[in-house]
Amino acid sequence: MSRFKELWRASITATKKALTWNAEDLIPPSEKYIFRFNSMEELKRWHLYSDSEYGGIFSGNLALDLAEDSKWRLNRSGFCGMRSKKFNGFIDLDAYDTLALKIKGDGRSYISTIYTENWVNSPGQQEDNSWQAFVFVPKDNWYIAKIPLDQYLPTWRGNVIDADLEMNPSRIVGMSLSVNAEGGVPGAKSGPGDFKVEIDWIKALRTE
Repeated sequence: MSRFKELWRASITATKKALTWNAEDLIPPSEKYIFRFNSMEELKRWHLYSDSEYGGIFSGNLALDLAEDSKWRLNRSGFCGMRSKKFNGFIDLDAYDTLALKIKGDGRSYISTIYTENWVNSPGQQEDNSWQAFVFVPKDNWYIAKIPLDQYLPTWRGNVIDADLEMNPSRIVGMSLSVNAEGGVPGAKSGPGDFKVEIDWIKALRTE
């Protein structure tokens, strides 16, 4: 068979496949698992800054005071968090509009953070961009919290940035969940004391 005929047949085959493609094959699934807290290997993907155990449990005690002999002198206390380790590359959530977490907890308000690639490439600015939203965790019952990505606000070290910025969901480098003794959604438990939240999974959803 001549080289021309081989190319011609290959072209015809490719054209037939293209004509039989279903548009749904080009659309990502309506949901995408990001984390499933069902194994020790999965937990190793996170840095935990409090007591933790198998099963995705995040717990501890919040205190507003520091011992007089403490070497730390903080303006803000009563804060604890857990953060995922750096991804190998990026998580691309450009096809999705909502982050969902299956959680069970203590009636407190937690802070969900998404970290994206830094838009500033300079030696003095190496931290990832952070986008934060409050999530309420009802007490004692499993609950699926859904947070639209456009509700995440740009922040710098816990403070909201007063600027017209948009998240780039195709360049996500990490996530975290944290708790603060003060602040949160109205009606949520606050103040010093014990806290505990269990996490089953984190997903990205396409709801629109």
